[in-house]
Amino acid sequence: MSFLRLLRPHQWSKNLLVFVSMLAGHQYTDLQVLQQTALTFLVFCLLASAGYVINDLLDVEDDRNHPQKCKRPLAAGEVGAGAAVVLAAILVALGLALAWSVNIWVLVTAMAYLLSTLAYSLWLKRKLFVDIILLAGLYTIRIIAGVAVVQAEPSFWLLAFAMFIFTGLAALKRYIELCERSAKSLVDHSVRAYKHSETPVLMAVGVANGFLSVLVLAFYLDSPEVRALYKNILPLWLLCPLLMYWTGRIWLLAGRSLVHSDPILFALKDRLSYLMGIAIIGLVLLSK
Repeated sequence: MSFLRLLRPHQWSKNLLVFVSMLAGHQYTDLQVLQQTALTFLVFCLLASAGYVINDLLDVEDDRNHPQKCKRPLAAGEVGAGAAVVLAAILVALGLALAWSVNIWVLVTAMAYLLSTLAYSLWLKRKLFVDIILLAGLYTIRIIAGVAVVQAEPSFWLLAFAMFIFTGLAALKRYIELCERSAKSLVDHSVRAYKHSETPVLMAVGVANGFLSVLVLAFYLDSPEVRALYKNILPLWLLCPLLMYWTGRIWLLAGRSLVHSDPILFALKDRLSYLMGIAIIGLVLLSK
């Protein structure tokens, strides 16, 4: 059980982003694309877990002084450092081998993700705002991996939307961390570059990027690409107010200390987020 907790399987849900390109391009009826995208999902689950193991190895001393993170297997002494190193190596080897079995571009994308994760854990998570941009990039790389499955060029609209919405969510993650440490009267984080007094700045950055993603979505809905994919565009315009509502709501809930640790994991447990997801699927089907 300790080794399973070390892998953080609850975080694998983020790797569902590899399916975004397939769904956006209406390729979900192609069984070969579906199979290869599923394999790519597994690749990123393996590499993401390897990244978490490495991060825990590097942060073990700091985690032991944290009220929640001290319960992690390495910090609690449930798993030894040597075993964790071996586990990380096995995960990386399996992940890259599986990526190669899909195609060379998925392998390249997987390696870019792995190197970015290592750079984040070793150095960049301590750099002011660079960590936020890199976190957003790690989410975006998952989407690019889905594009790499079919060896197509990434959509400008998809990348622009991903850049803004994930930057907003990464800023929200840092905002939540600062608020939680402030509420517990903990000193400024030793491996983060942010101070308690900077929560309003993080909120401004996060909210701005969240609503910029809505603007990109609005421009996309008026593009030739959408007209080629959908017969009736009008229902799709309801996506904009839905996304505006979700963005505003999650920030207000975070300000009330009702969003903990990771906003994406919060959304996966939030009933209203699921209802909005169903509404989005319904609007897309109405537009086909």
